[in-house]
Amino acid sequence: MEMPLVEQVRSFNRTMTERVGVLNDHFLGRNHPLGEARLLWEIGEKGERVRELRRRLGLDSAYLSRLLRSLEKQGLVIVRASKDDGRVRFVQLTRAGLRERVELDQRADAFARSLLEPLSESQRVKLAAAMAQVERLLIASMVQITVADPTGQDARWCFERYFAELGERFETGFDPTLSISAHAHELVPPDGLLLVARLREEPVGCGALKFHENAVGELKRMWVAPRARGLGLGRRLLLTLEHEAREAGITILHLETNRTLIEAIEMYRHAGYQEVEAFNNEPYAHHWFEKRL
Repeated sequence: MEMPLVEQVRSFNRTMTERVGVLNDHFLGRNHPLGEARLLWEIGEKGERVRELRRRLGLDSAYLSRLLRSLEKQGLVIVRASKDDGRVRFVQLTRAGLRERVELDQRADAFARSLLEPLSESQRVKLAAAMAQVERLLIASMVQITVADPTGQDARWCFERYFAELGERFETGFDPTLSISAHAHELVPPDGLLLVARLREEPVGCGALKFHENAVGELKRMWVAPRARGLGLGRRLLLTLEHEAREAGITILHLETNRTLIEAIEMYRHAGYQEVEAFNNEPYAHHWFEKRL
């Protein structure tokens, strides 16, 4: 990776932390560092499970516990066992906490206006658009892709959503029992593998490989959740699958797809896949592709 890119990211981080006021313990002029203020906002008016806060904010359990203890001492939150499950901790704002959250909300709005007010109208539009783009790219950088157990909960969730979407989009519907198989035992080494993409520990996509004789691999179960589309995740999954295929000694990749999946077809062609004659009898396929690695 080129150093000028790294230096630009670091420069942006320094400017942002300075301008937002992350460097002091009185964020937005209140008696809280940024971590406590953000946590009050995330807890919300109805409260939240502690483990959900940890997942959503990507916080270490020990650090989150310290933040909650501090807020408890200030009389802003109450942490208790969930009514539905005693093993689950639930945090709720006190009346004082609710008032503080409203105050922080108002100050956050005022701070946002203070960023925009010195700028011309065209500069404001540019800044807002740039922030939206940066936010989306940062979210994209948070997605983690790992090899996963095809019988695991995240994999099953992805497959269920994938099948449901195909059923809605295909002209004839979709019945996975009629399609060429990609059973769990076919998606584990040495027969294949499954990748699952996660954002804030929640599954948002998947892609699989089946390994065949003569160094041929088959791409299966390529899917990205609607909320994660536009992040370049499909392309990332494809590149990662190609890397895993090379590592396994695969020299040719095959895939087939339905004509209604226009976005996928465009992605495959852009990635160097060439359309070839049908190499299997997949009943839902209209296009067959091949790529030599």
